[in-house]
Amino acid sequence: MVFGKIEYLNLLPFHIFMKRFTRSSQASMSMNYYKDVPAKTNKKFLSRKVDAAFISSIRAKNQKHINLGIIAKKEVLSVLVAPNKKNTQDSESETSNLLAKILHVEGKVLIGDKALRYYLQNKPHVDLAKMWHEKYKLPFVFALLCYHNDKALYKKIEKNFLKTKIKIPRYILREASTRTNISEENILNYLKYISYNFDKKAKKGLEKFYKEAKKW
Repeated sequence: MVFGKIEYLNLLPFHIFMKRFTRSSQASMSMNYYKDVPAKTNKKFLSRKVDAAFISSIRAKNQKHINLGIIAKKEVLSVLVAPNKKNTQDSESETSNLLAKILHVEGKVLIGDKALRYYLQNKPHVDLAKMWHEKYKLPFVFALLCYHNDKALYKKIEKNFLKTKIKIPRYILREASTRTNISEENILNYLKYISYNFDKKAKKGLEKFYKEAKKW
């Protein structure tokens, strides 16, 4: 079994959970990881070279998924447009590039940890999730945990992850800070903006995104 692992900070709590989950289940015997950025992980999943992963919303449509995602209730801090720069898409993301078009925001699209670093420098920016919420009063769903087979396994992951309060060990937080050049304090603050529960309101947000996407 190959699980697509995207090593952005927004999935740090989930990766910690999965490490513990696989240790205590038979999944540890067969779980391997494919590590890459969202856009490349999408392609690997769609070609069935990856069995499950958080798939960008634009590619998750009509795929089997559980009720876990990467969701911003309001602002997200790590999906931005730098408005004073040339119109440029971020090659790591498909959903965020389309979101910028839907919202008619011009500039350079930035996602992930580099976007968070940009935000923390207090440079001019547009937070796309915040703008989406201001316009539609709905959360924005950036990705869903999709799978090809083993529904029971992933439903178990969903159930256990949503009921578990994840405490990030200090050594992992320190490693993440060193890797991303973002302070431990700022990492913890950033994670407060991320939700993983694909609930009814999030589903409405995703439905709205799909409706708007059809115009493009």
